Amino acid sequence: MASLDVSTTSPDVQNQRPTIHVSLSRVGVTGVEKVIRIRRDGREELYWAKLECFVDLGPKQKGAHMSRFEEVVNDAIGEVILGQSAFRAEQLAQRIAETVRDRQDAKRAEVTIAARYPEHKPAPVSGIQTQELYTLYGTAVATEAGTRRLVGVAAQGMTACPCAQQLVAGRARERLTEDGFDDGQIERIFEAVPVATHNQRGLGTLHIGCPESCDEDLDAAALLAIVEDSMSSEIYELMKRSDEGAVVEKAHRRPRFVEDCVREMVRGVIDRYPQLDGSAFVSARQENLETIHQHNVVAERFGLLGELRHELDSGEHALHHTSMREWLDAVG
Repeated sequence: MASLDVSTTSPDVQNQRPTIHVSLSRVGVTGVEKVIRIRRDGREELYWAKLECFVDLGPKQKGAHMSRFEEVVNDAIGEVILGQSAFRAEQLAQRIAETVRDRQDAKRAEVTIAARYPEHKPAPVSGIQTQELYTLYGTAVATEAGTRRLVGVAAQGMTACPCAQQLVAGRARERLTEDGFDDGQIERIFEAVPVATHNQRGLGTLHIGCPESCDEDLDAAALLAIVEDSMSSEIYELMKRSDEGAVVEKAHRRPRFVEDCVREMVRGVIDRYPQLDGSAFVSARQENLETIHQHNVVAERFGLLGELRHELDSGEHALHHTSMREWLDAVG
């Protein structure tokens, strides 16, 4: 029996009309793992990354061409790996998103890249070099009207609970008073000896989005500095005893709630980027892994930079906080 050449006889099923004429907001692929070359802080290095690619799908098209996602990703990454110059993460996301939109004949395409990469930094006292792992994010949404990009970072740190510290300080003050210390002496003791409290390992994430016309250079190292400084203390994978003492003491002298960390990130962005347009987007998120509870705690703030600046200057509550999805979908 002769074999049938399905490559020449099979219809393009994806382009057929679906049984139910309803458009789909996002259709695509997730969990695509690649090695990419990213330009960051003036250096070009290879990173392991995960990618997500999506397009919208109209009510008259049955399915997206899934194989084209992989083709576009491979082509774009091949250009970056083999080419003469590397992109930043958000630029690579833009390149892929715009190509995916064209090849899928879609009105909208969205790409997110999450790349893990190492930084070498010295421990605070001994100066011993330690390798820390961070996550770099690049997101782009491409439409016929233009492309919007997000750059983001995620870092870990340490927080010290202000509430428990006040409780411990109150009990210590009572005992010191009973032992004959006066108020002045007690204050001197507290200034010299940080008061104990419970700690959390904090997970901070910061995104900044640029409108279509923005050409601002958003450096990943600067964003990481904002995230790490928002917490009570940085943490280090490798430390000597002197470093451990310095980290713990620093954290206990800067007790912060999860809410404090988010507000510090927002203020850090406003202070670091006074030239950034008010239509830029900011998202700050902090999750603290509790040690005296079984649950974790989370705080977030997102909105336009202009909204945040006005609220910080005036103290007035902004009733509407522009979300990341709203901002991305407002392209053009």
